[in-house]
Amino acid sequence: MRVAGLMSGTSADGVDVAIADITGLPSPQGEGVHIQMLAFATWPWPETERALIFDLFAGRGTPADLCRANFRLAEVFADAVQRVAADAGLPLSSLDLIGSHGQTLWHDVAGDGRVTSTLQIGEPAVIAARTGVTTVGDFRVADVAMGGQGAPLVSIFDWLLLRPPPDLHGVAGGWRAVQNIGGIGNVTFLPPVDLDAAPLAFDTGPGNVLIDWAVRFVSGGELTYDQDGRLAGQGRVIEPLLMRWLSHPYFHQPPPKTTGRELFSVQLAEAMRREAEAMGASPADFVATVTVLTAASIVDAYARFAPGPIAEVVVAGGGVHNPVLMAALRARLAVQFGWEVPVIPHDALGFSADAKEALTFALLAYLCAHGLPGNVPACTGAKEAVVLGKIAPGRNYRRVILDLGAARSRPFRQTREIAK
Repeated sequence: MRVAGLMSGTSADGVDVAIADITGLPSPQGEGVHIQMLAFATWPWPETERALIFDLFAGRGTPADLCRANFRLAEVFADAVQRVAADAGLPLSSLDLIGSHGQTLWHDVAGDGRVTSTLQIGEPAVIAARTGVTTVGDFRVADVAMGGQGAPLVSIFDWLLLRPPPDLHGVAGGWRAVQNIGGIGNVTFLPPVDLDAAPLAFDTGPGNVLIDWAVRFVSGGELTYDQDGRLAGQGRVIEPLLMRWLSHPYFHQPPPKTTGRELFSVQLAEAMRREAEAMGASPADFVATVTVLTAASIVDAYARFAPGPIAEVVVAGGGVHNPVLMAALRARLAVQFGWEVPVIPHDALGFSADAKEALTFALLAYLCAHGLPGNVPACTGAKEAVVLGKIAPGRNYRRVILDLGAARSRPFRQTREIAK
């Protein structure tokens, strides 16, 4: 099947669009799932819609505003997939499915760490209507309904496609840590293929969300992110401040756990800025210390919760382009584990670091269409593996159903049980 995946994350800097051909089924005896990416691009949010998203993040808006935003954002999602397909020379009629994450506005985490509800907007029916392509969206809610965190959903991609070989880098029983650094950071710990063990995944804490806020503040709104880590590179890390920030209760909370802007919020960032200012930190020092907080919280999470020895760290997301952040991650891993743990970009495994999350939602749409689970309960904390997503039929819906029916009438190997 040819599937487009759409992703807009916590930073809300743009809509990632990945178009891929996906074949196969998860099977321990078979060849498994294969993904060949055909196109990828990030379509920036128009300023009006981006301002609307941040207003909704901040709780500004009426029910009418939320209702209208659900449709307005979907129009942008639909436009993005049409433009990326056209630029790649891929007719929309060649797409079987679109998988859209939508835009998370709220991820409701109770005091005991349970996720009680989650809300993503960007109406899939609008995307299907504008493109004619059957669209699957609203993936997180089914996992939450089963008692899960609704995240990290990228774990299914990692589990099916990225398990490491035995003795990776000479580390006996070595696990691979697949770390995403988007607005929020999340990790999937993957056991080697010869080890009968379940994966583990959770949100490590802030990724770029606090860094972006700090950069916007110190630049007076002229910059939205720290390109090439230039601001952080001009400052020094205030270690006592860093240690204080690392005492945040979230970092000590055991998995399964997820977080978002609701916790690592503008209000928290502002309180951190005031602390930094009181300690005599310059604006660049503040950016530098917030940047290293992301790296330090990731390494702290590995030290506390990794199920086995870490042989390799694979990084995806926007944070991979920040050399100051990546250098801090490597340095703190070496100090924590006593050797230079290889830290590689996702691209080294054959998948674009920038496209990873969009490809995940293409994969989730593919699994949904095949009636296969999209969550990994060992990672999200759900009671059981369930099909994720709600289907909004497009003009191609009948053809897709008939094609799937024909495929199912042919023999295929028993699908593998998702890690429990």
